[in-house]
Amino acid sequence: MITLIIIALTSIVSVQAFQKFSLVDKYIFYPPAIRRGEWWRFASYGVLHADWNHLLFNMFSLYLFGKAMEELFTEVFGPAMGGFLYVLLYVSGLVVSIAPTWAKHRNDSGYRSLGASGAVSAVVFAYIVVYPMSYMGLLFIPVFLPAFIFGGIYVAVSVYLDKKQVGNINHSAHVAGGVWGIFYLVATFGLLGGINLFTRFAASISLVSWSNLIKLGY
Repeated sequence: MITLIIIALTSIVSVQAFQKFSLVDKYIFYPPAIRRGEWWRFASYGVLHADWNHLLFNMFSLYLFGKAMEELFTEVFGPAMGGFLYVLLYVSGLVVSIAPTWAKHRNDSGYRSLGASGAVSAVVFAYIVVYPMSYMGLLFIPVFLPAFIFGGIYVAVSVYLDKKQVGNINHSAHVAGGVWGIFYLVATFGLLGGINLFTRFAASISLVSWSNLIKLGY
């Protein structure tokens, strides 16, 4: 239910903002406004999206991977604590993923950013840590790879595109969000749950796992 609530809230605000620029102006990540003390913009930008495609892609991705992560958190830590830790993953993903952008553009009065991509990346890469041998791919492209390989390629491509400044996309937020998702999950499960996700991750991508996949015909 938490994932659906996040999707509903984000979708409602985003759709309204498509026609009400005052909402965009109030919540978008805008360095001059943050310097004036409007710190909520470090998170509120995540409920805004540029258009329907941007919104649908992010919310569909969150639906696919967020449900699994929400269930895992509640299973390990219980409904109350697990739900809180899952929400914290998402919200902190918004803040941390935009931090490199703030460091780079804090004095840029012409810069703006919006979208939940950074937080969604945090959720997706947290999923990859737990399920590295599940298969992932891009919409409309019939090529699927083990999640940990797909994630590595995704980060490499995002870093390259960020350096080249390709497109009107905040690629650094994708990378920072993904790295934060990994760190947050490993730290949370290790410190609060006594679960070593590094060991589980290594076991999952071991040669035994690969040989089992080959035997199954994948």
